Amino acid sequence: MMKMTAIAIDDEPVALSVIQAHAAKVPFLELRGIFTNAFDAMELLRSEKIDLLFLDIKMPDISGLDFLTSLHEPPMTVFTTAYSEHAVKSFELDAIDYLLKPFSLARFLKACNKAHNLLQLRQEKAAGSSNATPDYIFVKSGYEQHKVKLEEVLYLESAGNYVNFMLEDRKVLSRLSMQEALALLPDARFTRVHRSYIVANDKVDRIDRTCLYIRQAIIPVGAAFGEAVTRIGGK
Repeated sequence: MMKMTAIAIDDEPVALSVIQAHAAKVPFLELRGIFTNAFDAMELLRSEKIDLLFLDIKMPDISGLDFLTSLHEPPMTVFTTAYSEHAVKSFELDAIDYLLKPFSLARFLKACNKAHNLLQLRQEKAAGSSNATPDYIFVKSGYEQHKVKLEEVLYLESAGNYVNFMLEDRKVLSRLSMQEALALLPDARFTRVHRSYIVANDKVDRIDRTCLYIRQAIIPVGAAFGEAVTRIGGK
């Protein structure tokens, strides 16, 4: 089974002990370090490839939310907190999951499985990138799997814990994160332009400094995605 590396950051040693005990029971998870200070963790994040970060939100020197946004290429992240009011913001930051303390081993394992599945998707996508890619994907919506032809996709829009696949003549709502949705799509044909939007490159009609235009839709460009948008314009 493919291993997944992780670290945990929490200013409460007891909380770290719980994560450590749970992680020891997950066969595919390798916990590389635990930290009570987020800045101490930065050195390891710079020097090693870490797949998953367990991150507390309320910490004395810097919040978990601010720490995550400071990272240039952050690992997949699971927020761990005793407070529920930051859930929406955490998913805006592409969190894999949000664990409300105290959380059980079963709930911890569910978050780990989500991250592991996404990691496998990314690796399979990278392995197959040199081969001919299919012209469709299957997207789960409710209890059904919908065949979605890539040529029909205009753009994807985040809707909380869901993603809307906006097609030429319909839309398909699926319980996916934006990272999971992006992992399903070929890089050459789709680009993430905002935390909440992925566009089909060949469907973009017009680009300006702050927006993209696809049919009647006006799609904002996120500050962190300007370079990616420039590449669309160059294609």
